[in-house]
Amino acid sequence: QVRLVESGGGLVQPGGSLRLSCVASGITFSTYVMRWYRQPPGRERVLVAFINTDGAAYYVNYLPVKGRFTIARDNAKNTVTLQMNELNVEDTAVYTCNAGRGTEDYWGQGTQVTVSS
Repeated sequence: QVRLVESGGGLVQPGGSLRLSCVASGITFSTYVMRWYRQPPGRERVLVAFINTDGAAYYVNYLPVKGRFTIARDNAKNTVTLQMNELNVEDTAVYTCNAGRGTEDYWGQGTQVTVSS
């Protein structure tokens, strides 16, 4: 059974930081592209960043996350992380990790990030 379990969300003040983690089980983690998505309240889920099996990291251009967010993976721990710095209220969303390989596609349940003063 494949499971992706996110953690690390919570309430943070503007300008603060959070580090999200996603632990995978039931897959050969190192062979999957790992992605972080987010879904703000009342809006669609969108891709934030992804990291390839070779460790190359990519950040979407349509969100102002490059330079503030860092995606990383630890294949020994079956974990992908998203370090988020300089958070602002627009970053408030449910953050969900995804594992993809070919036609295989697995999702976690998501973790809530709320940025508010």
